[in-house]
Amino acid sequence: MTPRHFVAAASATALAAGTLAFAAPAQAAAGNDSLYDVLAADVTKKGAPSFDRNGKDFDILTAAVFAVLDAKPGSPVGVLADGSVKLTAFIPTDGAFKRTGQDLGIKAKNEAKRATKYVNRLGVDGVESVLLYHVIAGQKINAKTAAGADGAKLETALGQKFTVNVTHQGIFLKDRARDIANPKVIVTDINKGNKQIAHAINRVLLPAL
Repeated sequence: MTPRHFVAAASATALAAGTLAFAAPAQAAAGNDSLYDVLAADVTKKGAPSFDRNGKDFDILTAAVFAVLDAKPGSPVGVLADGSVKLTAFIPTDGAFKRTGQDLGIKAKNEAKRATKYVNRLGVDGVESVLLYHVIAGQKINAKTAAGADGAKLETALGQKFTVNVTHQGIFLKDRARDIANPKVIVTDINKGNKQIAHAINRVLLPAL
């Protein structure tokens, strides 16, 4: 899927504006590079996810987004390609999908098979819900703001909330899965300087499906 198809699928109006339990500071004027640009930096020449053995990039996330938009072109997930829409995303690395997959009994020898097993296990609608659970619409939350937001409940584009837990060990995100370790923010301010900002996490957030 090309950036053009992503933008055509974007539906900002379908993505309800998220709210925060804390006031984010005013942000300077930002550029319009979308988070798709981050994901598209590591795709093949044919526009497919470039699966590899690097657990620190986002091939499985890219595949999940593609799977949703291929099946549901009008999905609000497409907003990730519209850089004019302000949002914050907590994006799981390939290693995150592996760790959470092991907790869920999803085992695979490589990233391509792992991506397929997630889609087969959750279904397209389930994958869409998981992706939207990682997006905070209408807010640009930088690393400094997140670090000062202990206890804040973030309302996601899915409509469900998760809680920010800041400790001396870092920034953690507490979701509904009590028996699975909470994701930790491991890279901050991805796509800095734009309206869409992201933070990489080491596990997948799990909504109530």
